[in-house]
Amino acid sequence: MTRPWLTQYPDGVPHEVAPERYRSLSALLEEAFRQHARAPVSVCMEQWMSYGELDGLSAAMGAWLQGRGLLPGARIAIMLPNVPQFLITMAAIVRAGYAVVNVNPLYTARELEHQLKDSGAQAIVILENFAHTLEEVIDQTLVEHVVIASLGDELGFWYGRWITFAVRHLAKMVPAYRLPRTGPLGERTITSFRHVIHEGGAMRLKPGNDTLDSVAFLQYTGGTTGLSKGAVLTHRNIIAAILQAEAWFKPALHKVPDLREVNGIAALPLYHIFALTLSLLTIRWGAHMTLIPNPRDIPQLVNTLKRRPFHVLPAVNTLFNALLQNPQFRQLDFSHLALSQAGGMAASEGTARQWKAVTGCTMIEGWGMSETCAIGTNNPVTSQHFSGTIGLPLPGIDIAIKNEEGLSLAQGETGEICIKGPNVMSGYYNQPEESARAFTPDGFMRTGDVGVMDEHGFTRIVDRKKDMILVSGFNVFPSELENVISLCPGVLECAAIGIEDDKQGEAVKVFVVRSDPTLREEDVARYCQDNLTGYKRPKLIEFRDELPKSNVGKILRRALRTPAGS
Repeated sequence: MTRPWLTQYPDGVPHEVAPERYRSLSALLEEAFRQHARAPVSVCMEQWMSYGELDGLSAAMGAWLQGRGLLPGARIAIMLPNVPQFLITMAAIVRAGYAVVNVNPLYTARELEHQLKDSGAQAIVILENFAHTLEEVIDQTLVEHVVIASLGDELGFWYGRWITFAVRHLAKMVPAYRLPRTGPLGERTITSFRHVIHEGGAMRLKPGNDTLDSVAFLQYTGGTTGLSKGAVLTHRNIIAAILQAEAWFKPALHKVPDLREVNGIAALPLYHIFALTLSLLTIRWGAHMTLIPNPRDIPQLVNTLKRRPFHVLPAVNTLFNALLQNPQFRQLDFSHLALSQAGGMAASEGTARQWKAVTGCTMIEGWGMSETCAIGTNNPVTSQHFSGTIGLPLPGIDIAIKNEEGLSLAQGETGEICIKGPNVMSGYYNQPEESARAFTPDGFMRTGDVGVMDEHGFTRIVDRKKDMILVSGFNVFPSELENVISLCPGVLECAAIGIEDDKQGEAVKVFVVRSDPTLREEDVARYCQDNLTGYKRPKLIEFRDELPKSNVGKILRRALRTPAGS
C-alpha cells in the first residue's frame, strides 16, 4: 500500500521502529534503572523517588509476589491513583513475569467484580480508600492475595505518616472495610504494602522468562455487549508504542539539551493507557514525572506546576480547558513547555486557540485506543497551528479507510478507520469471537471510527460507527448503561446517548420509560450513583411514554439524538 504520510514526517523521524532491540519490557525497565540509578524518576507531593529506589522497591515486591507461588503469566490487578506505589507495583509485576490488570480506582463493586472475574486476577494491590469496594465482591473472584497500600507509604517516614493519618482520620477518606481471610480457594493473604516491601527485601527476584510475545497488560476497554473486555497487550506491543512515541515527540524537545532533564506532568490517571504509555516513555528517557494524585483539584495542580519548569503536559481537552479557566494558571512560566499533547477525546479548536494564546505552545492532537497502546496517529509536534485532524500514522503504523467488507477505499472516500502495526493488540482476552470480528482479513484492526484521509495522509474523524460516548476521554458504552439502568426498580426500558458538553466533550443523557409512574428522576440518579462510576452517570434523565424503534423493535438512538420536531 502507498504511504503518503511518510513525506510529511518532520526531519529525523524514522519510518519504522524496532521493538526487537529489547527481549522484553522488563529488559527496557532494568536498562533504565541501571543507567539512571541516581536520577529522580518521580516527585509526588514534593517527595522524590530515584530510579535506584524504584529498582530496589520493585524488585522486593516482585520477589514477594513470586514467593506466593503464582505461576508465570498470572494476572495481578492494580487499583491505585497516581502515587509512587503505582510505579513500584507496575514494575514489580512486569519484572516478576506476571501480567498487569489496570483497574479504575473509582469503579463500583459491579464494575470491579466483572474485571477481576474476567481477567482471572489472583492478586490485587489496592489503596485502602477503595478496599470497601473490594470487600463487596472479593468472594466472587479468584483473588487470593491482597496488598493494601496507604496514601503516604512512599512519601517519606514522617511526612508519609502524617498524610496517611490525615487521610484516614481528618478527611475520613478511608471507609471501614473488613476483607475475609478465607475464600473459595482457601486461605487468603491480606498484607500491607510496607510489609510486602520489607519481607520482599530479604528475598531475591528471579528473572522472568517473558518474551516479546508474552502478555504484559490486560487493558480493559468498553464492550459492545455492555461488558468491558481485556485488550491483550504484549511486551512487543508496549515496547513498540514507547519507541513510536519517542520517535515522534523528540523533535518537540529540541530546546531541552538532555532528555533526562525533562519533567513530564502525570495528571492523567496512570491506569489509563494514554498516561501509562507516556510514563513508560519517561522511564526510557531517564526523565522524571510529576505525579498528580487528584487532577480534579485544579488550584492544587496549578500550585504544583509553579514549583519547577515543566516540559511535557499530556491532557484531555477537559483538563486543558479547566486549566485555562484558572487565573493563576495564566500567570505561570511557560518558557520550558515544549509539548502539549492532547488525546483521549476530540480536542476543541476553541480550547486549542486559547491554549496557544496563553502558553505559546501548540496543542498537538493525536488519536489511539487501549487496543493500540494509545498510539495511532498524531499531528507533527513541529506544527504551529491546531489542524483539527488526528494527524499522520506514527512510525511502523499503517492506516487504511475500509468499507464494511474490509476492502480499502480510494483516497478521499469516507469509511471505517482501520489500523495495523506492532503496537496493535493481539486480541481480546478469552473472547475469540470478539477478537475475530475486530480484524479484517488482511490483518487491520477495525476501530469503529469513521474517517477520511487526504492526499497527504492526514486523517479526519467524521463520525463514530459505534454508539460509544466519550466523556472526558473515557469510553462509555450505551449498552452497559442501559443494562444497568434497566435493573432500577420502576424502569421499563431505557436508552442512553451522548450530548455535547462544554466541559467534558460529551455527557450522558438517558431516556427512561417507567413501569412505575411514581418513579422520579432522583430515584434513577441515586441508582446510577450506586452502580456506575462517576463519568458514566447520566447528566440528564428524561422520561418518555415510549422510545423510537425500528420495525424489528431495536431502539433507534439516532432518533433520540434528533431534536424534537426536526
